[in-house]
Amino acid sequence: MRAAIIGTGYVGLPTGTGFAELGNDVVCIDKLTEKIDMLNDGKITIFEEGLEELYQKNRRAGRLKFSSDIAQIEGADVVIIAVGTPTHPVTKEADLSCLFEAAEELAVYLKKYTVVALKSTVPVCTGAEVERIISKKNPSADFDLVSIPEFLREGFAVYDFFNPDRIVIGTDSARAIAVLNRLYAPFSPKTPILITTRNSAELIKYASNAFLAMKILYINEISNFCEKCGAKIEEVAKGMGLDSRIGSKFLKPGPGYGGSCFPKDTLALTKMAKRYNVSLHLTDTAIEKNEERKLDMAHRIADIMGAQSATAAILGLTYKSGTDDVRQSPAIDICKELLRLGISLRVYDPKGMQNAEEQLKDQVYYAADPYDAAANADALVILTEWDEFAELDFNRIRDLMQSAKIVDFRNILNSRQVEGFLYHRLGCGVHPCSLVNS
Repeated sequence: MRAAIIGTGYVGLPTGTGFAELGNDVVCIDKLTEKIDMLNDGKITIFEEGLEELYQKNRRAGRLKFSSDIAQIEGADVVIIAVGTPTHPVTKEADLSCLFEAAEELAVYLKKYTVVALKSTVPVCTGAEVERIISKKNPSADFDLVSIPEFLREGFAVYDFFNPDRIVIGTDSARAIAVLNRLYAPFSPKTPILITTRNSAELIKYASNAFLAMKILYINEISNFCEKCGAKIEEVAKGMGLDSRIGSKFLKPGPGYGGSCFPKDTLALTKMAKRYNVSLHLTDTAIEKNEERKLDMAHRIADIMGAQSATAAILGLTYKSGTDDVRQSPAIDICKELLRLGISLRVYDPKGMQNAEEQLKDQVYYAADPYDAAANADALVILTEWDEFAELDFNRIRDLMQSAKIVDFRNILNSRQVEGFLYHRLGCGVHPCSLVNS
């Protein structure tokens, strides 16, 4: 099949590359000519585990092409819109301006029957508006507008593309279903394919992300309780996760949720609900408490360090491991609050340094590696769960530091590694965990 993907970000690029790997002829389109130039020159523009290998393979094979000319959609069987829908700075709703602009521009190039599929995360009834825009611009266009929400986890996007939990297709058009069944044929019968109304498909993504955000909030609150009562969060979470009704995923405490999806999608969902005069109290609470969580983490660090003039070594700036994305990263927000409190920062991340620099500017020292970050620091703070941070030489780290303190807000270290440090972690009762052989 011939597929066109509009948008080459964290959704569009893995999606386009994945469909090319499945044998389709794919063109990825983006208005940012510098991105397209890089992709055409063999330089991948985002980090995702396993993505570059597939991108290079399919680009060389001629199945994966890139263009800044939206006219390249002409002749495609399926046009997938995967542009960003960030939070609008004023209304706090999903900003659909790029989506609507793409719809208007592509309309004139629909010369044969085409399935136009929204993979961007959009509020309920957006599909109807996009359908109206295309029909107004090109009254003779023969197309169906469907919703195919994305469920790719950053850091696992390639794996998730080829191993989806489910595929959701929102349409009542038998013709569109037939086309998409061909596109998704390699996933059948292993993967459930759910056919829904378009409105239901649009809401499924928001409802899913809000539920996971609330699950993160819940385990963080239970983690706080563990710290007060002497319980251990790992044991509590394991006992919860063994219940098949709950499951073990998203039951690990941390400094709060972040990224390009959970913060904007929970906020957009509550704004959307208000339009329908519906109250989403749990989602509202998750948003509020997640912001409080990040500030609380920063103040915990400051209290542990004890002096305003202290220096913290920050390991991890991306919102999770496996990605270079720092959008809405708890680590970035924590850094900003620590700076406001007068603490100097030496920061390091394996993949996110360039993106973090756009956020933190020249307010911090950008270290060459974790050991450079630790030099003369008063505390080592782990904010992202990169595997390499658990493999450091902590004897060397201790010798480099001004004060032997570790604040592990991802709980990735064990007691043997932190011998000789004052070690703070999440969700471990004050008596057994406050000090390890110091």
